[in-house]
Amino acid sequence: MPGSRTPRQAVDQDSERVVGELLTASRLLVAIAARSLAAVEESLTLPQYRMLVVLDAQGPVSLARMAELLDVNPSTALRMVERLSAAGMVEKIPNPKNRREVLLRPTPSGWQVVRQVTENRRTQMAAIVEALDERSREDLITALRKFTEAGGEPPEGAPGLPGWH
Repeated sequence: MPGSRTPRQAVDQDSERVVGELLTASRLLVAIAARSLAAVEESLTLPQYRMLVVLDAQGPVSLARMAELLDVNPSTALRMVERLSAAGMVEKIPNPKNRREVLLRPTPSGWQVVRQVTENRRTQMAAIVEALDERSREDLITALRKFTEAGGEPPEGAPGLPGWH
């Protein structure tokens, strides 16, 4: 029958519509993250901020572990550490279990940047959520929960959560 779709084609088309909406939403979320970061620390890049967030969530880690957590090569992680260290946001401390290794941790300044950027993001997101009616908010909560579960992301507040608080 011309113009009819098979069940598989319908699923593929529905999936493409969802992906399109997710791409649009992700642009908004990245814009919020970028604006929030620029309002606090204009010279800090999103990858550098991500490193601070991971350090904040994980506690002191080695350079090799940081590279793994960020999914970058160690030389890239080292360059990021050097820039953050020069900016006074990350410090290197001796590993008490292995004298040949140093650990990375955020300084009080780095920790404060994470807190301020997170609060800025929360404020911007709250303004958007407040524009939604109650039913839309509930639908969004359900959809986002299912999406993050399908992607393997732990729920907010999970202990040791690496990521974007």
